[in-house]
Amino acid sequence: MAKLFVYDGYTDRFLVYPSLKESDPMPYATGGTLTVREFRGASAANVLWTTTAAMEAWNLTRRRYGAGIPVGYAFKRIWEGGHGTTSQHYAGVAFDVGQRSSAANRRKIHAAATATGAWGYVEPLSMTPTWVHFDRRYGKPACPNTTAGYPTCRRGDRNTYVLILQDALGALGYPAGGLDGIFGSRTETALKGAQRSLGLTADGVCGCASWRQIAAASVGIGRTKTVVDS
Repeated sequence: MAKLFVYDGYTDRFLVYPSLKESDPMPYATGGTLTVREFRGASAANVLWTTTAAMEAWNLTRRRYGAGIPVGYAFKRIWEGGHGTTSQHYAGVAFDVGQRSSAANRRKIHAAATATGAWGYVEPLSMTPTWVHFDRRYGKPACPNTTAGYPTCRRGDRNTYVLILQDALGALGYPAGGLDGIFGSRTETALKGAQRSLGLTADGVCGCASWRQIAAASVGIGRTKTVVDS
């Protein structure tokens, strides 16, 4: 069973599905083309998250490709690791697919994803010879000269990047009051505590320097005693 947060950028709110079975279709994924189990991928976490925009991009890609798309990896929580420190998999908006497909079919999946124009990034096939990566990243990266990083998060924000931050802070021992994707006073206090311990300016804003150090410290740290699932 899984608890799923779906961020809807059109209305700036989260829709929460408290108890989904592994065989249930992902909300907003049409026609049962993506199950909770497939979206979970290798993650062992009880709480998952994504966005309506990512599901819409999935629907467009699946429709254009016209056949089942085998998913190898989709969601991971930051303390589970498995990807880089700015991975969109931690935001719940990235998919690595086609690992069990032929090279010809992977080219077709890549072409379909590119043709939709719905993904923020479709990785060149030369960089992923045995799979296809696409993600629906959003927001302006906090760090300059990149398109891969996370956006600055501050009090009042509401998105899946706030969920990444809350998750990382919890794993590092700075509880933000749970996981809800809403940057409130408890998240700000937790962030300031982490910033002080990391030698950063404790301004309660997660910008480039804070993201770099917090992500580096939490990626792949494992399920610590302070990881939260609610």
